[in-house]
Amino acid sequence: MATAIAKGVLHSNVTSPDSIAFYEPNPSQVEKIKALFPQAFLACSANELFDRCHRLILAVKPQVLEGVAMGLAPHVTPHHHLISIAAGVSLAKLTLWFRTERITRVMPNTPCQSLQGASGIAHAHGVGDQDKDWTDRVFRSVGTTVHVTDEQLHAVTGVSGSGPAYVLMMIEAMSDGGVAAGLSRDVALQLATQTVLGAAAMVQQTQIHPAVLREQVTSPAGTTIEALKVLESGAFRSTVIQAVLAATNRSKELAGPIRKSESS
Repeated sequence: MATAIAKGVLHSNVTSPDSIAFYEPNPSQVEKIKALFPQAFLACSANELFDRCHRLILAVKPQVLEGVAMGLAPHVTPHHHLISIAAGVSLAKLTLWFRTERITRVMPNTPCQSLQGASGIAHAHGVGDQDKDWTDRVFRSVGTTVHVTDEQLHAVTGVSGSGPAYVLMMIEAMSDGGVAAGLSRDVALQLATQTVLGAAAMVQQTQIHPAVLREQVTSPAGTTIEALKVLESGAFRSTVIQAVLAATNRSKELAGPIRKSESS
């Protein structure tokens, strides 16, 4: 995700190639970063990165973020604006761990890799307007952004964070249906992929509710209504809704409460 964001900001001219800095503890990944961003600065430690930069994106796994914070908290100053993309780690925890309220949570998704992502953004109280504008510019460079509360980021996870998996499964199923109906795998997959892409573009560009657009392509006694009858009999919409709620609830479970050891 870090390299996807870096590609986006360079593609959108949010910053210059020599203004980006990384810290990557994995040597094999360091070589990849050097190849992708030859003008970027590569810090020898996270501490060096914090001492060099005042805006930092924490692109680390949720399960290791607390340990990272323990080492970095002494290096956080009022000049730092921290952005965490770790799923399930609340602003309350981040504020405690890093000892600052100038911190932002962002829930991006994997289509950021193709600059078609969707990111939910929530800010702590210490984040000013310039920090908010900068965060928007960074994540708009890899897709669209929405502003939500910290608690609502669980629902963002359910809809867009986990959502690409739902859509990919649907593309796979549509492709399988095409093969069952006599198409080659390549043709069926191409048609299914472009159909999903085109339908999403219709909603985005027209701003018309999907139900209205669906009705426009559903002719009386036609092929589409027959297919929709099958989807309804299989509780298609209800299943998708339940999937979103399940992912949302799991995000809440993973977040957990703030432990006494964290608040002391």
